[in-house]
Amino acid sequence: MAARGERGALRVLEKLEMSVNSGQYYEAHQMYRTLYFRYLSQRKYTDLLNLLNKGATLLLQYDQQGSGTDLALLFIDVLTKSETKPNEEWINKIGDLFEMMNPGIPEREMFLTNAVKWSMDNNKKGHPLLHKRVAEVYWKQKKFTSAHRHFLHSNDGVAYANMLIEMHTTKGLKSEIDMFIAQAVLQILGLKNLQMALDAFYKYVSSHPKIRNNKRKPPYLTPLLNFLWFLMFAIEEKHATQFKLLREIYAKSIKRDPFYSEYLDNIGRVWFGIEIPQINRNSNTPFGGLLKSIIGDVDSSDDEDYLDQSAPAPDLD
Repeated sequence: MAARGERGALRVLEKLEMSVNSGQYYEAHQMYRTLYFRYLSQRKYTDLLNLLNKGATLLLQYDQQGSGTDLALLFIDVLTKSETKPNEEWINKIGDLFEMMNPGIPEREMFLTNAVKWSMDNNKKGHPLLHKRVAEVYWKQKKFTSAHRHFLHSNDGVAYANMLIEMHTTKGLKSEIDMFIAQAVLQILGLKNLQMALDAFYKYVSSHPKIRNNKRKPPYLTPLLNFLWFLMFAIEEKHATQFKLLREIYAKSIKRDPFYSEYLDNIGRVWFGIEIPQINRNSNTPFGGLLKSIIGDVDSSDDEDYLDQSAPAPDLD
């Protein structure tokens, strides 16, 4: 029976190749699905993953968005069912497929959501490498807010800072030069990732063409930048008293964006155990999208507009 099944699969593969070569993409798609059910029932997971990735890539290359995305979704499905662990190889394949998908395809978001869920494993918000790969795709497409959302979970502060520099120099106001990095650093610290925050901060201040400060300590260009440095130092040294004092000293800078105080409340809680009564804000605003529920409420907006929500910045996407 096994030999007969293998011969049958080979015949389907031959027909599949002929269909692809002759441009009969619908027929090819149906054949890929036939092999999907056959291989899945036989638990030939590795062969099936390679087959689906090849098929999805081929169809997307020929702009067969619906068929290609369907196979890509099956690809994630098999990764999940086979309990395949996240690694660089599979994550890069996912990133390549995601980049090839038309942003207007509704299933693209479903593909990304399923991919992040699969990659969770020991990472409650999804694998950092996957978030980085997705962020890079959004960055390339100039979808800065979406890139920001994923860079937060990427562990790559340097790449994140490079994107923020591009955002500010191309879309931001001169007065916002410190606010772009401030929101990023405060949100990263809220995720309890001090090293990433440090990497992002130092890269930003050293590489931004209007700052270019290679020093590893104040003074910096603006009080807000100085505050960020002192804040990270207080966290590194575990000085809760200094944290509280900084909020008083730099109250004027903190008030530049109403979200800063909320970020700092969260930072005080996760780093110093300082509990502050939470106000139920935005209770009437639905936090749409399963993906956003996966990667958390660090995002302040649910649309593709701009990173700094308090300043009158232009639409960045």
